Amino acid sequence: MKQNLGETNLKRKKRIGNPMNEFDKLPRPLRQWLNKAILPWSPLSVKRVWLKSISKGLSFEEALNVLDKTEECTMKKEKSKIKQFR
Repeated sequence: MKQNLGETNLKRKKRIGNPMNEFDKLPRPLRQWLNKAILPWSPLSVKRVWLKSISKGLSFEEALNVLDKTEECTMKKEKSKIKQFR
Protein backbone atom coordinates (compact mmCIF):
# COMPACT_ATOMS: atom_id res chain seq x y z
CA MET A 1 0.00 0.00 0.00
CA LYS A 2 1.43 3.36 -1.00
CA GLN A 3 -0.45 5.37 1.62
CA ASN A 4 -0.33 9.14 1.18
CA LEU A 5 3.09 9.27 -0.49
CA GLY A 6 1.64 8.20 -3.82
CA GLU A 7 4.22 7.74 -6.56
CA THR A 8 6.94 9.85 -4.93
CA ASN A 9 10.46 8.79 -4.12
CA LEU A 10 10.27 10.38 -0.68
CA LYS A 11 11.74 8.28 2.09
CA ARG A 12 9.32 6.62 4.44
CA LYS A 13 10.15 6.92 8.10
CA LYS A 14 8.92 5.06 11.12
CA ARG A 15 6.82 7.47 13.17
CA ILE A 16 7.42 7.84 16.88
CA GLY A 17 4.63 9.12 19.05
CA ASN A 18 1.19 10.23 17.96
CA PRO A 19 1.26 12.43 14.79
CA MET A 20 -2.29 13.68 15.38
CA ASN A 21 -1.41 14.75 18.90
CA GLU A 22 1.66 16.58 17.57
CA PHE A 23 -0.50 18.23 14.90
CA ASP A 24 -2.94 19.47 17.56
CA LYS A 25 -0.06 21.05 19.52
CA LEU A 26 1.09 23.19 16.57
CA PRO A 27 0.11 26.86 16.47
CA ARG A 28 -2.97 27.49 14.32
CA PRO A 29 -1.07 29.10 11.38
CA LEU A 30 1.23 26.07 11.18
CA ARG A 31 -1.73 23.69 11.21
CA GLN A 32 -3.32 25.73 8.42
CA TRP A 33 -0.07 25.64 6.42
CA LEU A 34 0.20 21.89 6.94
CA ASN A 35 -3.38 21.37 5.75
CA LYS A 36 -2.59 23.17 2.48
CA ALA A 37 0.85 21.59 1.99
CA ILE A 38 1.36 19.66 -1.23
CA LEU A 39 3.80 17.14 0.23
CA PRO A 40 3.02 14.83 3.16
CA TRP A 41 4.87 16.68 5.93
CA SER A 42 4.98 15.39 9.47
CA PRO A 43 4.01 17.83 12.22
CA LEU A 44 7.46 17.39 13.77
CA SER A 45 9.21 18.33 10.51
CA VAL A 46 7.10 21.47 10.17
CA LYS A 47 7.79 22.40 13.78
CA ARG A 48 11.53 21.81 13.32
CA VAL A 49 11.75 24.13 10.27
CA TRP A 50 9.58 26.73 11.99
CA LEU A 51 11.62 26.75 15.23
CA LYS A 52 14.88 26.98 13.28
CA SER A 53 13.51 29.96 11.32
CA ILE A 54 12.23 31.69 14.46
CA SER A 55 15.58 31.15 16.24
CA LYS A 56 17.27 33.00 13.35
CA GLY A 57 15.11 36.03 14.16
CA LEU A 58 12.56 35.61 11.36
CA SER A 59 8.97 36.69 11.88
CA PHE A 60 6.14 34.17 11.89
CA GLU A 61 5.20 35.17 8.32
CA GLU A 62 8.82 34.82 7.15
CA ALA A 63 9.02 31.39 8.79
CA LEU A 64 5.93 30.31 6.82
CA ASN A 65 7.66 31.56 3.66
CA VAL A 66 10.66 29.39 4.55
CA LEU A 67 8.32 26.39 4.75
CA ASP A 68 6.93 27.28 1.30
CA LYS A 69 10.44 27.54 -0.15
CA THR A 70 11.52 24.29 1.50
CA GLU A 71 8.53 22.47 0.04
CA GLU A 72 9.15 23.99 -3.40
CA CYS A 73 12.80 22.90 -3.31
CA THR A 74 11.81 19.35 -2.32
CA MET A 75 9.27 19.19 -5.15
CA LYS A 76 11.92 20.32 -7.67
CA LYS A 77 14.27 17.57 -6.46
CA GLU A 78 11.44 15.03 -6.66
CA LYS A 79 10.53 16.14 -10.17
CA SER A 80 14.10 15.63 -11.38
CA LYS A 81 14.20 12.15 -9.80
CA ILE A 82 10.96 11.18 -11.58
CA LYS A 83 12.37 12.35 -14.93
CA GLN A 84 15.47 10.17 -14.40
CA PHE A 85 13.35 7.02 -14.01
CA ARG A 86 11.25 7.55 -17.13
